Amino acid sequence: MEDPSIPPPRLTPAERARELWEDRRRLLTGPRLAVAGAAAVAVAAAAYLMAGSGDPPRPEVVIPMATPLPQAPAAETAPAPILVHIAGAVQAPGVYMLRGEGRVIDLVEAAGGLAPGADHDRVNLAGTLADGQRIYIPHIGQEVIPAPVGGLGAAGGGAAGPLSLNPLNLNTASAEQLESLPGVGPAIAAAIIEHRQRIGGFSSVDGLLAVSGIGPSKLDRIRDLVAV
Repeated sequence: MEDPSIPPPRLTPAERARELWEDRRRLLTGPRLAVAGAAAVAVAAAAYLMAGSGDPPRPEVVIPMATPLPQAPAAETAPAPILVHIAGAVQAPGVYMLRGEGRVIDLVEAAGGLAPGADHDRVNLAGTLADGQRIYIPHIGQEVIPAPVGGLGAAGGGAAGPLSLNPLNLNTASAEQLESLPGVGPAIAAAIIEHRQRIGGFSSVDGLLAVSGIGPSKLDRIRDLVAV
């Protein structure tokens, strides 16, 4: 351990000059190294940011297009109810309320089904129904179907269906039988009888055109239902 009471050795001029040079060099190089270090750090940071972290680039996120919401189906309007009359060979004849899209078979089932002896082969069970319609179910062997009074008279499930098993003879049919024909009421039936009595009987079905109230369209409806 050095004795502080002993003064340090005196330096020669050359040693003193060398010591001063070293001190100056340390003073000059310190700030330069700090600046250079900071610059190096800045350059490295910039290079890192430019080059990335080394991980592969993240894929671009694609936002899917919005799809329209499904539309709720339009509410279907229920068919209006209808009133239909069924008569003849059924278990419970009468007037029934059915849906507008009902068929003759639906009306028969509403009436309890066919009665024993019903001639179902003469009925169009798949026929459509209309409000105010009348359906008559004939019995086996029944030739003449009673004519309805007012409304849509239909036999066998169709206005154009046969009203009797055999064609009516225009020269012998009664007024009631003639009224069972589609579109023939009491007035036209009476006119047919009056005309055949006046001319001595029909010679052909086309002779009905001479009867007041019967035109070509009405004749076409009953042509297959009558004979002479």
